[in-house]
Amino acid sequence: MLLEALSSAILGLALAWVATRRLPHRLPARTLVLSTGVAGALFGAFLTHSALDADRLLTVLLGAAIVSVASLSLLLRPAGGLGGRSATA
Repeated sequence: MLLEALSSAILGLALAWVATRRLPHRLPARTLVLSTGVAGALFGAFLTHSALDADRLLTVLLGAAIVSVASLSLLLRPAGGLGGRSATA
């Protein structure tokens, strides 16, 4: 269980770091992004381990990656900014 948690935290940190490197203009502060990636991965590992009773590390890491990416996607801002046209215009 400790190996799963440590691996999931490292995976979440890596995914968040990649997100901050590729999309810095669409994300909030780096510390928020990194902590969200780690927290999402840890929650995903816990959820996968509990729901599926998964003892395989690969299955737990897959669940951790899915929840971490989903959590990070909630932080994304629109690319266009506020200067675009509205739908009612």
